[in-house]
Amino acid sequence: MALTVYNTLTRRQEPLVTIEPQQVKMYCCGVTVYDYCHLGHARSYIVWDTIRRYLQWRGYRVNYLQNFTDIDDKILNRAREQGMTMEEVSNRFIDAYFEDIRRLNVKDADEYPRVTEHIPAIHQLIQNLIDQDLAYAAEGDVYYRVQKFPSYGKLSGRNLEQMQAGASGRDLEDPEGRKKEYPLDFALWKGAKPGEPAWDSPWGSGRPGWHIECSAMIRSRLGETIDIHGGGGDLIFPHHENEIAQSEGAFNKPLARYWMHNGMVMVDGHKMSKSLGNFITIRDLLDGKWSQYPHPVDPMAVRLFVLQAHYRKPLDFTEDAIAGAVNSWKTLKEGLSFAQLYGEKLGFSVAGNQLDQELILKFNESGDDDFNFSTGLAILFKLAKDLQREANILVHEGKTKVDTAELQQQWFTLVTLSQVLGLEALTDKDNGDNSLSDAEIEALIELRQKARTAKNFAESDRIRSELQAVGITLIDSKEGTRWHRN
Repeated sequence: MALTVYNTLTRRQEPLVTIEPQQVKMYCCGVTVYDYCHLGHARSYIVWDTIRRYLQWRGYRVNYLQNFTDIDDKILNRAREQGMTMEEVSNRFIDAYFEDIRRLNVKDADEYPRVTEHIPAIHQLIQNLIDQDLAYAAEGDVYYRVQKFPSYGKLSGRNLEQMQAGASGRDLEDPEGRKKEYPLDFALWKGAKPGEPAWDSPWGSGRPGWHIECSAMIRSRLGETIDIHGGGGDLIFPHHENEIAQSEGAFNKPLARYWMHNGMVMVDGHKMSKSLGNFITIRDLLDGKWSQYPHPVDPMAVRLFVLQAHYRKPLDFTEDAIAGAVNSWKTLKEGLSFAQLYGEKLGFSVAGNQLDQELILKFNESGDDDFNFSTGLAILFKLAKDLQREANILVHEGKTKVDTAELQQQWFTLVTLSQVLGLEALTDKDNGDNSLSDAEIEALIELRQKARTAKNFAESDRIRSELQAVGITLIDSKEGTRWHRN
């Protein structure tokens, strides 16, 4: 079965055919850094992290970029409120982003381009659009002519006539609206306002519009066409629609082969918002500061909860749902810790780390179906519960009913597939020590060596990165692989 993905652009599930064989260029819209990340961010970046991990598991080399929007009205407002510069606010909340998202075991992207690093590339793209009569300058601003791009609306399924009929007349009443040739034209460059950061440009001092940023960063870092463009469903219109108009208008090539969007997050059935009092940050949930569930939550329970729903479906955070995920994670964690607790007594060995190929096939069939990990999670829970049962028998009867080789295969399969989903019990202690044991490190090195022998270099790279993330450096030589803790 070929790996298939749902393409928002075509509204159907399609085989994944990448530009270069077994390589994926993937871009995800990142955060505007003016506040702490919330549950919507948690859902989105867990989803894209897991999709990236799964692609690597299936043998793809993934070049994954996620941007930071570090110039925006919200950042400037926060800077004024707190007596800080725009850069100080951005850096503060970029640091906070990494603190929060890494707790959820989200691996770092390969690059995190910032808007302010790409002003020349933005200028170049805007000039390209002006040269093709797709954009026009107006009193210090520059706007995109949506009527000049015939397929405008193809991603969201909207057309200009419907959008114009539903548009408010207020656009024509404000200064920006009066500058536009057509009400639905959108800003590529905004003229400078007093007291705000600005950059010189051919059209006057100012700063970039929101949509042009991603088009320029993708072009600069990944090229004219990428394989997968991801983001939340709320970005389909206008942000991603406008990205398409800009990039494809400028270069006459598809911006992305596949447009993928994760579903929205609800809290107790309502859209999350500060006005409703149900706005929850990642750190508040994890630290037990959410009034409806005032208990610290294991980050892996949150990750598990997110993965229990298909990525395109809505996700509702409720007290009962989080409590259920916490209990489910306890079950999975006990299974993952089986070797640490009982492996020595049972005689587990690195040489015995073999995978159950039948379960691997079922897991892959599920993941290949538009990253539907529901069957995969069912496999994990079945393995974890089987190991739990054998652990109870061992404790009470002194021996297990299942032989050691089969138990080790069950455990190693559970650990391996859980890592594909980013679900990891890094320690059997609760004292904050997240180091891997020597035996676990040797097991991963052995698995990496098997991947290298099979010329599965994407999997080999994934394991090396995984070890690096927990402070383990590998040194390859003719004599083999040595390792040390950083």
